[in-house]
Amino acid sequence: MIDLYTAATPNGHKASIALEELGLAYQVHALSFDKQEQKTAEFLRINPNGRIPAIVDRENDDFAVFESGAILIYLAEKTGQLMPTDVKGRSRVLQWLMFQMGGVGPMQGQANVFFRYFPEKLPGAISRYQNETRRLYEVLDARLGEAEYLADAYSIADIATYPWVRIHEWAGVSVDGLAHLQRWMGQIAARPAVQRGLQIPPRAEDSRVVKTAQDMLTR
Repeated sequence: MIDLYTAATPNGHKASIALEELGLAYQVHALSFDKQEQKTAEFLRINPNGRIPAIVDRENDDFAVFESGAILIYLAEKTGQLMPTDVKGRSRVLQWLMFQMGGVGPMQGQANVFFRYFPEKLPGAISRYQNETRRLYEVLDARLGEAEYLADAYSIADIATYPWVRIHEWAGVSVDGLAHLQRWMGQIAARPAVQRGLQIPPRAEDSRVVKTAQDMLTR
């Protein structure tokens, strides 16, 4: 059994989608940002950075893993799924995973913050992050013109990237003209495990709308 500490954000959805795809048994612990539950002493013992998601693997001596990318790698290696074991295949997955962690997430996260939440409208900042996010989408589109999925076969790289790209409108970023990216988005959205993962944790609002800027400031 795996304990999943999460919230309904793109980073949280990475972990829940992976758990659903892998068919692992898990228990959801939904944290409230409004109540600052991610900053409690109890949770900081699991993730000293005080962010979601985090997991605790009860089957592996209560081993805690934080950072969404690290969680995806841990789950893939634990199960032998969603990431090849050969050197080149594994590297290809990790390259695209790092592209999301170091590029798409931070840039789109800042686009979200300045476009939606920042108390002062700063056109230069909004344009900077929206344009960079769009550029990164174009890199994804070019790659997806060469392969069905980011690392050839469906992998944790796709799982990491999709929850961010799917909320592109919330950041004010268009995917118009990116036919390969749109094709990929449709394929990922049609996967039953992805659909289930996006409902974790359940909430009343449309899951595309991110209520807080907090998660947007982390990868």
